[in-house]
This record gives sequence, C-alpha cells and structure tokens, in this order.
Amino acid sequence: MAVNWLGLLSMGVFYLIVLGTGLWASRKSKREEKKCTGNRSEVTMVGGRDLNIWVSIFTMTATWVGGGYILGSAEVIYDPTRGLAWAIGPFAISLNLIVGGLFFIKPVRVKNYVTLMDLFQEKYGSTVTAILFIPSFFADIFWVASVLGALGGTVSVILDISSPLAVAVSAAVAVVYTLLGGLYSVAYTDVIQLSFMLLGLWFCVPFILSSPSSAYLSETAVTKLYQEPWIGKLELADIGRWIDDILLLVLGGVCYQAFYQRVLATATVAQAQITCYVAAGLCIILGIPSLIIGAVAASTDWNQTTFGVPTPYEQGKAGIILPIALQYLCPPIISLVGVGALAAAVMSSIDSALLSAASQFARNIYKSIIHKKASEETILVVVKVSIVLTGVIGAVLAMATSSVHLFWILSGDVMYSVMCAQVMCVFFLPQRVNQYGACTGLALGLLLRALVGEPLLGIPDLLPLPGDKIREDGLHLRSFPFRTAIMLITTGTILLVSQLAVYVSEKRLLSGNVHRPVHCELLGPIHKDVDENDGLNKEQPHSPGSNEEVGKC
Repeated sequence: MAVNWLGLLSMGVFYLIVLGTGLWASRKSKREEKKCTGNRSEVTMVGGRDLNIWVSIFTMTATWVGGGYILGSAEVIYDPTRGLAWAIGPFAISLNLIVGGLFFIKPVRVKNYVTLMDLFQEKYGSTVTAILFIPSFFADIFWVASVLGALGGTVSVILDISSPLAVAVSAAVAVVYTLLGGLYSVAYTDVIQLSFMLLGLWFCVPFILSSPSSAYLSETAVTKLYQEPWIGKLELADIGRWIDDILLLVLGGVCYQAFYQRVLATATVAQAQITCYVAAGLCIILGIPSLIIGAVAASTDWNQTTFGVPTPYEQGKAGIILPIALQYLCPPIISLVGVGALAAAVMSSIDSALLSAASQFARNIYKSIIHKKASEETILVVVKVSIVLTGVIGAVLAMATSSVHLFWILSGDVMYSVMCAQVMCVFFLPQRVNQYGACTGLALGLLLRALVGEPLLGIPDLLPLPGDKIREDGLHLRSFPFRTAIMLITTGTILLVSQLAVYVSEKRLLSGNVHRPVHCELLGPIHKDVDENDGLNKEQPHSPGSNEEVGKC
C-alpha cells in the first residue's frame, strides 16, 4: 500500500492548527508574565490562576481522555479474553474526577500551591520530597510513552508510514507548543484537540456500525460467532483483580500532578470542582465510541475484509484495533477523520505529562535543592529543558512496545502501588506521619512491587501470589488484588514507623529530636515545616503558596 498523501496532508493541517493555537497562547503567557509581580515561572506552571471555566473543563477532560484511554478501551473490549466486563476505563476515570473534586481540590487550591510536591515539601522538607518525586517522574514518562505509542500505531496503519517516524514527529510538535507557552498553550490547544476528538470519533460511529463485514452487536454480545462474545465475563475468582484495576485508576489518578495543575489554574475552588464534575461526564461520552468500535471489531469476519487472516488479535495487533477497524471497516475519507481524532487525543495528553514532570522537577528539585538562589529566568530554562528530555525518553519507550494499554496501566500502577499511600497520608493524616515513615513506606512499596514482578514486562515474580494462573496462550494472570494490598501495607507502615520514630525520640534513643507530629491542618493559617537537618516540625509565618497573596501569581 502506498503512502496516503491525502492523510498526511490532513495530519499536517491539524498539526499546524495546534501549533498556531500554541503560538497564540504563548503570547498570552508572555503578557501574564509581564503583569506578574511574584514568581514568573508560576505563569508557565499554573497560568495566571484565572482560566475561563470552559477552558478548564476542556483541558481537564482532554488530559484524561488521551491515546491510552481511547485505544486502550477499544483494545480491552476487542480482546476475547476480557471484553466489556473489563473495559473499566471510562467508568473509573469518571469516578476518579468526582473523587478528586470532592476530597482533594480544596486543600491544595485554598493554599495556592503550584505542584502536588509542595505538600510533601512543606511537611517533610526538600530532600524527602526529591526522593518521592522519582516514582512520579517515571509515571509521567510511562504516560507519555502510552499516548505516543497510540498515535504511532494509528498513523502507521492508516497513513502507511513508519510508527517511529509518527512518534518522533508527534513528540516534536507537542514539545514545541508546550515550550512556547506552558500551561496557557496546553490549555488552549486542549480546547481545539477535544473538539476534534468529540466530533471526529462520534462521526465515525455510524459508518463503522454499518460495515457489511460485521454482525449485529446484539448477536455477538452473547453468542460466539467469530470470537468469544464481546460482552466478556467476570469470574468470581477474578473479582479481586477487577476491583484492583478500578481502584488503580480511581485513586492512582489523584496522585498525578497533571490533575492538580488544572485545579490550581482555576480562579476559585468552586470552579475547580465544577470543572471536575463536568469533565467526568465528558469522559464517559468520549469513551463510548471506543467501546462501540472495539465491539464491532470483535463482531467482524475479517475474511470478508482486505485485512484477511489471521485476525488482528492473532497477529498481536489488539493494541491498535481501533485504527485497524477505521481503516478496513470505514470509507477511506472517514478513516482520515478518525485518525485526526486520535491524533488530537494523543496531543492533548502528552503535553500535560510533559509540563507535569517539568514543573515538579524545576520547582521542587532544582530550585529547592540544586540551586536555591536560582533566578526566575533560570527556572524557566530548567522547565523547558525538562520538557524536551521527558519527551525524548517517552518517545524512545513508545517505540519499544505495541501495547498501548500496557504503558497506560503501568503508569497508574506506579502511582497507585507506590505513591497513593504517601498522598493519602499527607492529605488526611498529616498529624500522624513524619519523614521517617514516609521514606520507609516508599522503600517497602518499591520492594514489594519489585518482588511481585510484572509478567507483561518479563519481570519474574519472586513473591508468588495466591490465585495466580497461566492462560492457554501463556499469559500470566493474577486474581489477587496485589496493588491494593501493597498500598494498604505501605500506608500502615508509614503510620507505624512515624509513631515508632516519635516514641524512640521521646525515650531519647535517637540523636536529634523527632517531636510528636503536630496537627498540621491543611487549611490552617500557619504552615508546619520540617527541618531536613533535625526532623523538627517548625512553625513558619509564611512560605510560597500560602494564603497570603504573592502578586497575581
């Protein structure tokens, strides 16, 4: 098949629109920087904290509805071993936004933090925060790899160009417009990208449903025709793994800086909450086309298409079943509309992950540890260099696997298994934890996750779990909710070691003091900081991100 020049042209036009929007937004960012009497770097990280409510809704929705979400949902429902019963993405992501709006917005918004790591820095100090930043950074890298892999697979199928080339070009475009204007560029391009997604995906649905090669969905939902029924089934023995996957997305999602970056860019707490609730509904709406396309692919006799046999699943191409279905079950011009929608989904998520990792590194690592007296210009340079490096690493990883769903879940796995306990403790139990508990919990969480292994990555399981089974195709399945178990064990360890450290200090068995953790109310007027050198909680009348006004930023 020759290169689809019309498709390349349409993709080029889309990228030019996105870059143009990013350039326009960068001018707004520059104007806000000139007005800012506080930290100019905060304009790049959280805008002027005055995003229009519709822009904030669009950017929050576009952040979660990325390539991994779109292609991953179709992959799961098409997979004959899983099906609709396991397509938890739309429901779980929507619930994640509702939970975030109810319980996590107010503490960070009223204190005018800039990053999620500000909470840890205020509680534990800079050194411990730097350690906790590591798993968050890797989660963002995996997220970038997931969405870039999604676009690479899509473009290679429909436009017949190499996947690595598509990944490289897409990463370069996202990096360029993120560099241009920071959060303003990300937010305003998200409006364009979400519009493409919403209209493009739903536009393709009627055409794919009318494909002559596919049987009626109502028939194949419960009857084995070309493969197992796409409705799927949930065995009693698999309930634990099913719940584990849901909690991974619901609770793991509130540990991402990308979520807080949008919350902190809104004008008020109420606007931030409304943003989450409306975005939750839009996530469901945007997930339905992927589920329909996956179900149609599972109901298709591929012998009747030009794709032929073996089927996409038998060829190991379940991860890109959505673009394959668009290519072989829709008219050519319609498939181009679909690839445009997918490109929009990918670009809307990659920029969020790039800015997330760069903001935390520049503010909480470089400025707090490496160069404490760094100027605002230097901080901005560090943000831009970090954006480029994160994009390059994510692009390299995206070229290494064909499963989009793998990196999507892996990113959430890191946040849920390792970071969720840390976030819950610092949000809801700050008076009961200290840096000793936090570091011990992190080390234990990483150790347990490594011992459990990961069959999808070829990492051996040195700690066998109850209920493990090997499928007929050799895939290692786990029914035990090990991620939730690790999260709970880590939470208990943080609390226990924190209290033990207090007890040992009171008995004068440690050199240096570890005062009993004071009540550090997140909404209180006075910050309780930890001195890294002696572990003492000290009252400080003011710190960056407090309730006092720091310029417009």
